[in-house]
Amino acid sequence: MKGGGGGGSGASAYGFPAKRRWKGLVIGVLGLVFLSMLVPLVFLLGLYNGFHTTGYASDSQSSKPGFQPSHVDDIIRKLGPTLPKDVFQPNAIEPKKEVEGFIDESRETKEPTGLQPSKVEEKPPKVEEKPPKVDALPTHTHENGTKVDGKVQATHRMIAMDESGKPCEWKFGSYCIWREENREVIKDSMINKLKDQLFVARAYYPSIAKLPKQGKLTQELKQNIQELERVLSESTTDLDLPLQIEKKSLNMEAAIVKAKSFPLDCNNVDKKLRQIYDMTEDEASFHMKQSAFLFQLAVQTMPKSLHCLSMQLTVEYFRTDSTNLELSQAEKYADPTLYHYIIFSKNILASSVVINSTVSHAKESGNQVFHVLTDGQNYFAMKLWFLRNSYKDATVEVLNVDHVKLHDEENATFVLPQEFRISFRTLTHSRTEYMSMFSHLHYLLPEIFKNLDKVVVLEDDVVVQRDLSALWSLDMGGKVNGAAQSCHVRLGELKSFLGEHSYNQDDCTWMSGLNVIDLAKWRELDLSQIFRGLVSEKLSKQDKSTDAAALRASLLTFHGQVYALDNSWSVYGLGHDYKVNVQDIEKAATLHYNGYLKPWLELGIPKYKAHWKKFLDREDLFLSKCNINP
Repeated sequence: MKGGGGGGSGASAYGFPAKRRWKGLVIGVLGLVFLSMLVPLVFLLGLYNGFHTTGYASDSQSSKPGFQPSHVDDIIRKLGPTLPKDVFQPNAIEPKKEVEGFIDESRETKEPTGLQPSKVEEKPPKVEEKPPKVDALPTHTHENGTKVDGKVQATHRMIAMDESGKPCEWKFGSYCIWREENREVIKDSMINKLKDQLFVARAYYPSIAKLPKQGKLTQELKQNIQELERVLSESTTDLDLPLQIEKKSLNMEAAIVKAKSFPLDCNNVDKKLRQIYDMTEDEASFHMKQSAFLFQLAVQTMPKSLHCLSMQLTVEYFRTDSTNLELSQAEKYADPTLYHYIIFSKNILASSVVINSTVSHAKESGNQVFHVLTDGQNYFAMKLWFLRNSYKDATVEVLNVDHVKLHDEENATFVLPQEFRISFRTLTHSRTEYMSMFSHLHYLLPEIFKNLDKVVVLEDDVVVQRDLSALWSLDMGGKVNGAAQSCHVRLGELKSFLGEHSYNQDDCTWMSGLNVIDLAKWRELDLSQIFRGLVSEKLSKQDKSTDAAALRASLLTFHGQVYALDNSWSVYGLGHDYKVNVQDIEKAATLHYNGYLKPWLELGIPKYKAHWKKFLDREDLFLSKCNINP
């Protein structure tokens, strides 16, 4: 019995405490599980109540306008200086209060299941001329805001909408914002719309005409097509359109919608669209060729206003007694101690700008003599212009090349300096370079100015920005031609053009525009005769292009006789290059507008024209007569 009692007492002594331990462990585990579920739920509920979505209000918040937890204020106060301005919006919204001028994209996000906050009625955003003012939180001061009655009023940008009608994200790098800031008004939008409608209607018309029992729609399409064709034939801009054009456009749109509602054979529509596309492509090609022709015509012919100026001055020259205006300065024309500048030009305004800009920057203008060489057609106009206008103490001589007695009469015809466009094409890329070179007439300079030993040749598309007197003391080391070099084109790249003559292929080509010419050395080497021999050699090889022959002959004639001027003396390319360095332009002594886009043309590059216009005499009576408005 003792043993049995002992066994029972042992079970009660050890078994019961073990069960209690297991029960306590199970209860503890269940408690932890319950807490692990309860704590996140409480946290989510608290987070939702504290940071609810803008545009929604919970029931508890709707009863408390202006409600905002204190910890939200603390966070905003700390992060205020670094947050963007558009995050400072009221965090609580009164029920059924209309919010104007602000839309938060976060409204589109889905709310957690079980939480259905009531939406606040809103109006679509209004784009006004004046940006809306938003009252920011009283605990933060905007950088450009003013504090009024504890509130800060700051001016915000207009709300921009993207293509889907949603507001743009006001952040750096957003294409939507960039598009709004750089939006350009499309001109003649109605004309373009009518052309598109006509394009589509023509594509559907053949297929609709083949459908049975659709004679009414066929007639409607045909009538609308004819009506739009008539309107577009008479109108090129929206201002030319008739008053009832909106109604006609709507009628065409309705007819197209009806046509699209019928099941059609896509092959027929596709075939017709391809035909219209081919016709449009041919028309575009025609207009491109026409545009290229008109461009060449515009840049290679004298503008009507400049031709008028030349004619008006010529008539005035013979009306007045010009001999009284002419001063006897013949002794200066051949004085080798003075600074002589040579200009070849048919353009009165261009040559005037060259002389005016040179004299304006000269330290001493009394020792400057300008020789303007022109043809017989513009000679009297040039003569009167430079007699009427004085350029400080400088002397201007106008020469008629047709009247100059020369031994080489064949090359005495007036030809302006030649400009060439050279294109290089490879399998990977292509590039185009512009070069300006002496004409045949330049090689008559030693004969025209027999008493002069050194001259500076300026083209009429050059503007001078610095005193050029230092060129006369320039030591060219026995070279004949001081010129700006163009290392974008080297002689080796023109090997097929230059032929088998001996020259260094790494040598750079040179540019006319600003050239210091040693006439004494020129006569000694007889470069004019060498030039004529090279031209004859090129023409004898069945090459009838005299311009190409002159370019080749000029490069070979002066090979080894060119002194490279410092880059600061001349900047060229202002007649074709839109990307010339602004700092180089400001520092250069001369600006060369070589290329097609001359500064006196409407096609000239606008940002470079100001350097040319400021040396033009705008108050001359003949400029107003010929409607020349620089």
